Amino acid sequence: MTPQIRALSVHLFTATGAVLAMLAMLAAVEQEWSLMFLWLVVAFAVDGVDGPLARHFDVKTYAPEFDGVLLDLIIDYLTYVFIPAFALFNSGLMAGWTGWFAIIVITFASAMYFADTRMKTKDNSFAGFPGCWNMLVLVIFALQPSHWTSLALVTLLSVGMFVPLKFIHPVRTERWRWVSLPVALAWTFFAGWAAWVDFHPQSWAHWGLVVTSLYLLFVGIVQQIIPARSKSSAS
Repeated sequence: MTPQIRALSVHLFTATGAVLAMLAMLAAVEQEWSLMFLWLVVAFAVDGVDGPLARHFDVKTYAPEFDGVLLDLIIDYLTYVFIPAFALFNSGLMAGWTGWFAIIVITFASAMYFADTRMKTKDNSFAGFPGCWNMLVLVIFALQPSHWTSLALVTLLSVGMFVPLKFIHPVRTERWRWVSLPVALAWTFFAGWAAWVDFHPQSWAHWGLVVTSLYLLFVGIVQQIIPARSKSSAS
C-alpha cells in the first residue's frame, strides 16, 4: 500500500464520522436516546483515533488535496454540538425557556469557538471549554439533574469557552497523558455502558461517568495552577 493510499484511507476513516452523525440524528428524531448516544460514542472513538493516524501517516504530505482539519471540524460540530443540543431540547430535560436558551447558546457559542484561531494552546490543549457538549449532555441524560442545574452547567461552560482556562486534549496534551488518556478511554467505556443499559439509574456506569468527567473537566485548570517542572530542574 502506497503512502498516498494510506493517507487517503485516514481521511475516509474520518469521514465515517459524518455517517455516524446521520445515524445518531435519525435516532434522535425518533427519540431513541440510547441508540443516539451509542452512535455518538462510536463517533467519539473515531475522533480520538483519526488524529494520531493522520499524524502517523502524514496526511498533509501524502493527501494534501483534502483538508483533514476542516473535515474534522465539520464532523465535530455535528457530533459534539448540534445533535447533543437537539437531544437536550427535544428530550424535555430542560423545560420551557431553559431549553430554548440552551440550544441557542450552545450552537451559537460553539460556532464562534470552532472558528477561533486561538482555540489551541502551545501544549496542544484547548484555550477555553472545547465545546464537548456530547459529553455534558450524555451525563445529563444519565444523572437527570434538575433543569436549573442543567441550565447552570450550560451557562458556565458556554462562558468557559471564551475565558483563559485550559482544557486538555487527552491524546495530544503530553503532560500527565499517562493518566489522562486512560481516563478518557474509561469515560468512553462508561458512556457506552450507560447508553447500552438505557441510562438505568442503578448502573455503576453513572459513577464512572461522574469521576472521569470531573477529571477531564478540571485537570487542565489544575495544570495551570501547578506549573510544569522545567527539564533542567527535573534533571
